[in-house]
Amino acid sequence: MSRIVAFLCRISVRILAFNLLVVFLPIAGVLYLDTYERQLLESLEHALAQQGRVLAAALSDGELTPEAARVLLLRMARRHEARLRILDATGRLLADSSRLELDTAEATAGTRSRAAEWSEPDDEPETLEKRETLMYRIASFPVRLYRRTLAPPEPPLESGDFYSGVSVFTGPEVRTALRGGYGAATRISSGGQRSVTLYSAIPVTREAEVIGVSLVSQSTYRILRNIYELRLEIFRIFLLSLVSAVLITAVASATITRPIRRLRNQAALLVDRRGRLTGRFRPLRRSDEIGDLSRALNELTGRLQSHMRSTESFAADVAHELKNPLASIRSATEIAGEVADPAERARFLDLAAREVSRMEHIVTGTREISVIDSLIEQEERDVVDIGDLTRRVLDGFRIRGNPKGMEYLARMPGGSEAPLRVAASPQRMTQVLENLVDNAAGFSPPGGRITVSIDREGPSVVIRVEDQGPGIPEEDLEAVFGRFFSRREGAGPSEAAHAGPSASAASAASEGSHLGLGLSIVRVIVEGYGGQVRASNMRGPDGRITGARLEVRLPAA
Repeated sequence: MSRIVAFLCRISVRILAFNLLVVFLPIAGVLYLDTYERQLLESLEHALAQQGRVLAAALSDGELTPEAARVLLLRMARRHEARLRILDATGRLLADSSRLELDTAEATAGTRSRAAEWSEPDDEPETLEKRETLMYRIASFPVRLYRRTLAPPEPPLESGDFYSGVSVFTGPEVRTALRGGYGAATRISSGGQRSVTLYSAIPVTREAEVIGVSLVSQSTYRILRNIYELRLEIFRIFLLSLVSAVLITAVASATITRPIRRLRNQAALLVDRRGRLTGRFRPLRRSDEIGDLSRALNELTGRLQSHMRSTESFAADVAHELKNPLASIRSATEIAGEVADPAERARFLDLAAREVSRMEHIVTGTREISVIDSLIEQEERDVVDIGDLTRRVLDGFRIRGNPKGMEYLARMPGGSEAPLRVAASPQRMTQVLENLVDNAAGFSPPGGRITVSIDREGPSVVIRVEDQGPGIPEEDLEAVFGRFFSRREGAGPSEAAHAGPSASAASAASEGSHLGLGLSIVRVIVEGYGGQVRASNMRGPDGRITGARLEVRLPAA
């Protein structure tokens, strides 16, 4: 249930609901309106054709005279809403269902002189010319738009009929019917409100001879009325969708815009004028993307603060470490200038040179840590076989010289045929192993044994370096991986407490310079690869410390 609630709270779901409501409903209504209108027109045309066939069948049995046609229309007019007209073989009007109250003979005589004027009446030329001007069309556009979309349809006037005021019908559908075929026409009437009128002409035959025409016509007023009502209904749906869209927008504004604005205001207050972070983002108790963003920003600012504190601490540590050799150099050079004995002067100058060398090691080590910390994420990585790399590193320690007679031992599960791999830079992993082994060698007694064991524990490859030295004081188990940490007591390595190795596995150890940067470099590399480092002591059956163990965990490739 919580997953469903969390899914429904997602911004993407809200945006999808908004788009579906605002876009698809009105479009669906418009598409349905087109289909509905087309279906109504097809039904109307089919009904008109059927009425015309019924009327033609009734006329084919009797004599086709004006009186007979009038009587037949009087009987059928109450059953149909269409306009029924009967023509003779020449296209002359015999009877009209809309003029049954008039005397057909008198209407025919009064309009015979206008037989050629069968087209729809036109406006006066001057009025028509005015309506065709651009200014008139622009000025009348709002009225025409209102009539087309919102004004209800009006029944067409008699003057809007195509055959208004004529007695001889010469339209194409009538001519087709007089030739024995089915004639149909669709015309736009201009009397009153513009509407569409459908005409169906059916031939009246007797013994395969056309004796007249049954002409059925009907305006699309009813269809326009239905479409108008449907249009109003769609408009109501549109208004409802619009109101819903406004409400959803208000909800979205309250649930999306305001929290984002709050995060923006927090971001503006987190940095002071000097560009320093003064606080952290406050995470929101939300389960959507904005809540995820606030928590991610909170974690990001926490990491930035930690990195800035580390950088400041690093700078302070470097300054402190450089302060001592600088003081020694100044004192040695001042005394050397005052001493007359050449041997004594050479001794002080040699001391100054050693302090300069020490400063060079400090600068080299700090630069190496900075480069690793900033570029390890961008360095190209390969799949490194830790077992093979460990054997090569230990061989290097044996070959380069072993004045203390140290024994280097490698332990791997399943023998040498079980490779354990990590995704890392071979050069960086070599640096890690050399620093760990060199640190162990520096604190082991002469003839001692250094054991490097490699194992697979779950998703991690574990490297353990064990020595037989005095171990690490409990209070320094975490501090040994710090920068410039070094605690060496006593005259020799066998009597010293465990401490960080030199900045460089070869140069610093050979010169006896222990700056406390080696294990710090190990931690920077391992954590850059997503791993962990840990220090602990080994104890014998009697509980006494038998040596130190440094452990590195890296994700297995």
